[in-house]
Amino acid sequence: MQSALVQLLLIAQGGASHGSDNMVGGLYHRLGFAIFINIFVAIVVLATIAERTYFLLSRFRVDSRELLNQVKKLVQAGNIDRAVKLCEAADAPLLKVFHAGLTQINRSEEAVVMAIEEQGMDLEPKIMHRIGWLWSLANIATLIGLFGTIVGLINTFTALDQVSDPGQRQQALAHGISEAMYNTAAGLGIAVVCMVSHLILNNHAKSIIGDLQLTSTKLTNLLTSHRAQS
Repeated sequence: MQSALVQLLLIAQGGASHGSDNMVGGLYHRLGFAIFINIFVAIVVLATIAERTYFLLSRFRVDSRELLNQVKKLVQAGNIDRAVKLCEAADAPLLKVFHAGLTQINRSEEAVVMAIEEQGMDLEPKIMHRIGWLWSLANIATLIGLFGTIVGLINTFTALDQVSDPGQRQQALAHGISEAMYNTAAGLGIAVVCMVSHLILNNHAKSIIGDLQLTSTKLTNLLTSHRAQS
């Protein structure tokens, strides 16, 4: 992705040497307006990938097994207040699930189960949020690249029809094919990045959800069995 953007900047500079006022004008002169739409799509894609990666890696870095073991020891020792304070030590989604169950332990078993399930159901959409965008953005980028390709070919045939000098016709043909191919490459390049990122982030998100569901079940069993024994 970075190398593609560098290529676009070099093309823009080359276009500026042909009479355009600036790099943006050079880019438009060489590649047409469709490339600007795909540049915007690329920015959205990179921002989405960065935000989702940061969210999943930073917010869900709590070791669920270690946390469950610590809470289990405290619950079995009857130190519920300390277990609650442990879950209040950081603002992590998994800790909120534990906190919801622990704060309801003195109520009915149904209240404990409901509190844990509600927190889990609230977290799952947040984990998957915006990951699905990447698949749609891949299709959009591909179609925009195809649109830029068609426009480039139309401009090529229009230019060939308007000039008769062989040198100018060759230059117009090279310019049109270059515009078409760069738009195709931009669209496909963005689409590949989207699909690969979607595959990685989607699998990681599903792994987090699976771990969350398993940990929630173990926590529910721990708290309900503690209620039955007390």
